[in-house]
This record gives sequence, C-alpha cells and structure tokens, in this order.
Amino acid sequence: MRDPIALVARDAPPRVRPSVYPAPFAAMMEGRTKHPLGDLFGLTRYGVNLVRLAPGARSALRHHHSAQDEFVFVLEGTVTLITDAGPTALTAGMCAGFAHGDGDGHQLVNRSEHEAVYLEVGDRTEGDQVVYPDDDLAAERVDGAWVFTHKDRSPYKLDGHE
Repeated sequence: MRDPIALVARDAPPRVRPSVYPAPFAAMMEGRTKHPLGDLFGLTRYGVNLVRLAPGARSALRHHHSAQDEFVFVLEGTVTLITDAGPTALTAGMCAGFAHGDGDGHQLVNRSEHEAVYLEVGDRTEGDQVVYPDDDLAAERVDGAWVFTHKDRSPYKLDGHE
C-alpha cells in the first residue's frame, strides 16, 4: 500500500491506543488525542503528531529525555508549559524545544476553557531513557517501543489498563 502524498492533518485518524503509559498513568492522559502524522507517510526516524488537548488535559507526564530532542508548535488555543522554571503560557504561533540531556522536565497543560491544538515533533533514538521527576516511572526505548518501569527499574504489572 502506498503512503498518501498529502492530507489534511485534522483528517488523520487518532492513535488507536490513547496512551502507552502503564496504569494508573494512562488514565491521566484523558482529554488528549494524538493524530500521528509522520507514520502516515512512512517516516521512521522521527515522529510528528497533531495533538488536541481538551480543557484540563495534559500532553504527558512531566519528563525529560536522555537522547531524544522534542519540539512543539502551538496552532490553536493556549497551553501552559510546565518546566523546572515554572509555568509559561504558549499561545497560537509560539513554539518551544526541549534538547536531550538537559534534565529539565517539561509538559503542556491546557488550563484554558477551550481546546488547544499543537504539533509535536520528536526523534526516535533507540536506547533513549526518560525520567519522570514527579512520578514513580521510568522509560527506555527498546526495539522501537517504550518499556516502562518503576524508578527502581522493577517492572509494572500489566493488567490490561495500559
């Protein structure tokens, strides 16, 4: 099957599995919808997602990467970027980047009363490790997938609620 040549981003199907986090963290992503765009074109070295955040929703748990760079560009609405420096409002047309290895955890939260939409771009570096400073969670990219553990590296018990 040939990948599409072009498409309207909002028409891209949402990710089938809303979150790859283990329970109970997956439930914390309620109100976030990711539309994987890069995958539709067969891109494998980096991901591009159109992300919609309902009021009160968050992009992810606050985190930072050892090897992956990330970039976000706000298309509609307002989101609050949470970093070690505190909250920063990002409005349509604003962008932010997160260099690997900087140790500064980040996340976006929609504190407004309206949906927010942004583009999210990140590479897919094998062996990338993710630190979640506010939660008992760690992750590593192994064979193209995220493997989650507690911070002490003990595995999460899978109970079908990932």
